[in-house]
Amino acid sequence: MKMPQSPHGEPQNQAAHHNAKKPNSFNHMMVELAVCIIAPTLILKKLSGDEQLGPVLALIAALALPLAYSLYQFYREKKFGFVPVLGFISILLTGGIGLLQLPPEYIAIKEATIPLVIGLATLISLKTPFPLVRTFLYNDMVLNVPLIESELEKRNTQAQFERTLTVATLWLAASFFLSSTLNYLLAKWIVVSPAGSAAFNDELGTMNLLSYPVIVLPCMVIMVGTLFYLFKQIKALTGLELEDVVNQ
Repeated sequence: MKMPQSPHGEPQNQAAHHNAKKPNSFNHMMVELAVCIIAPTLILKKLSGDEQLGPVLALIAALALPLAYSLYQFYREKKFGFVPVLGFISILLTGGIGLLQLPPEYIAIKEATIPLVIGLATLISLKTPFPLVRTFLYNDMVLNVPLIESELEKRNTQAQFERTLTVATLWLAASFFLSSTLNYLLAKWIVVSPAGSAAFNDELGTMNLLSYPVIVLPCMVIMVGTLFYLFKQIKALTGLELEDVVNQ
């Protein structure tokens, strides 16, 4: 018996299953923002004084939140992704620098190193069967990948699309290199006090807070531009409209 079809030609039960798997990305983003940015910043800036938690305990408490969230994400996903692992390492390095009272310059180096490593890995991944652009942009959370792949095969445009992914990868890597540069400059400018002091914690909180408007937004502009380039090429190579390929 023929199965009922969705508007995109998929069986309805498969389409429903596909939609059921998609997380509420907005809620996820808000939780991540609260746990990894807002709460740690408030702890570092408001509870680092000797009359509150003190510099050491405040630093531990502030880092414990994103650390616990990272562990929860690892547990929920049942896998260790390359980028989340680097984020996890970044948290541990920040704690190590603070608790070991290393020179504040180490914070700037650490802040620059993480996105630099991701950018280099993105470029290197071009030489592998698993380019990281498929993790960041061309994935099932954002796009209806099976439908796109099917149309590419029908039109015999897979080779052109692979070139599109190469260009997108280069732009994606550029966004991480920009992030690395801005991270270093921001940390060098803000974090100047000795590690282990209340002033150091306060500066970490300020850096954490400013990272979104100063670093994330410019890099997001590049990533959004890359995504729109990808959409344009998908339409040209498959004939599919944006609403057909974007997961709602």
